[in-house]
Amino acid sequence: MLESKWSEWQDNNQESILEIPEKPGVYMMHESMKILFIGGSQNMKKSIIDSLEKKCVSDSTRIRFREETNFDEVKKELISEYKKRHEGNIPHCMS
Repeated sequence: MLESKWSEWQDNNQESILEIPEKPGVYMMHESMKILFIGGSQNMKKSIIDSLEKKCVSDSTRIRFREETNFDEVKKELISEYKKRHEGNIPHCMS
């Protein structure tokens, strides 16, 4: 299922966001080593920018992403894996 490798965790700042490709993929955002949000879309850069307009997600300090054409399926899989590791809970900013 893996199409490409994850990017390194990057600081959540304008410079890093400009480097995110406008391609289909999945992404995660965290603060203090806690995943706040898992997303996926046809245009990662636009979706990340849109997500950061939400108060909870705007608290994130780091972002990582990977290109995936089947981003919906991969996003569901990532959320499922997260829930298994966190007693059925979803990331804080997704509730």
